Amino acid sequence: MTRRQVGVALATGAVLASDGKAAVYGGPLDDARDAVREVVKNGNFDPAHFITEQYKSAPLRLTFRAANKTGAEIWQRQLRAKLIELLGGFPERTPLRPLSLDVREFPRYRREKFILESRPGVSVLAYLLTPLAKQPPFASVICIPGHGRGVDDIVAIDEHGNPRTDQPGYEHDFAVQTVERGLAAIAIEPMAFGCRRDALARGKGMNITSCEPSAGAALLFGETMTGWRVWDVMRTIDWIATRPELDPNRIGCMGISGGGTITQFASALDTRIQAAYVSGYLNTFRDSIMSMPHCIDNYIPGILNWAENYDVASLIAPRFFFSEGGTRDPIFPVQATRAAFAKVKHAYEIFGVPERADQEIFEGDHEFHGVRGLPFMVAALA
Repeated sequence: MTRRQVGVALATGAVLASDGKAAVYGGPLDDARDAVREVVKNGNFDPAHFITEQYKSAPLRLTFRAANKTGAEIWQRQLRAKLIELLGGFPERTPLRPLSLDVREFPRYRREKFILESRPGVSVLAYLLTPLAKQPPFASVICIPGHGRGVDDIVAIDEHGNPRTDQPGYEHDFAVQTVERGLAAIAIEPMAFGCRRDALARGKGMNITSCEPSAGAALLFGETMTGWRVWDVMRTIDWIATRPELDPNRIGCMGISGGGTITQFASALDTRIQAAYVSGYLNTFRDSIMSMPHCIDNYIPGILNWAENYDVASLIAPRFFFSEGGTRDPIFPVQATRAAFAKVKHAYEIFGVPERADQEIFEGDHEFHGVRGLPFMVAALA
């Protein structure tokens, strides 16, 4: 440090570190007096501290407290109604206007690409995968991808539009894995993913989503991206009922990450879904989306006034429910995944069907696993 720099530092009040260099300025509290230091120590300037304290007093007015099946059923009706309200409600059903775009056959399955209209002016792209080794009508599983390239990343289509067999990435083409287990897979493109993105996002690359600003815009309307995506799942179930090769009484739903979010909420609200497989999402809001950066599409205004993440999952009881999580998942911490499942399991015990809820914690990161989950779904929809 030159003599001139030392002079400037002294004149401006800059602090010198032990090596003679000017210390990095950390903000207006660097030179706080003793009284203010105590306030800083108490966390009064730290928003994380404030949020944590807020959580401690979160009302959770409709968290699960039922002591018997009758009480649990009453609770479910109350929380479902409140959850629909928090999501922003759902529109009236309108004609689906389905349109088949393309059909291809692969060694073990047939793939049809199609679109449907979930609400006026809003189209959903999807793929129907049906097994060649079985006879219809097929049990069906709605498959929902997480953040990334969208639906192509779960139906074995690479970034150039070509078929692939190596099942890369964190989603491992789980829709293909599903049809290879003998179930029909309906893989849908969530709003703001893949081909359902705005022009700005499409210009930035295939892995860029339109969740921002779309999910933020939803909040301005008093609605949510979760609600919009759940509605697409509900309309997909309506479409299943129009297809003679699909059994409308044997419907499952599965997804990883953001797809796990929609699987959990859709299965909680639509009882036509008989089995739910949530990968990389079941957790607590406290330990996951409240405590670390997540996409804005995860947030439901006011939900902690009424319920936690595990309460939403408990709405699926007594239907079949499977959860999985990796030991090294950096955004849905495994200890909270275990704790949340214990809460869900308790609800299933109250319903008298604890065997219908299961969980696998595997050695891995934030990724689809499927070792126990896929056989669970096959058995649940048999």
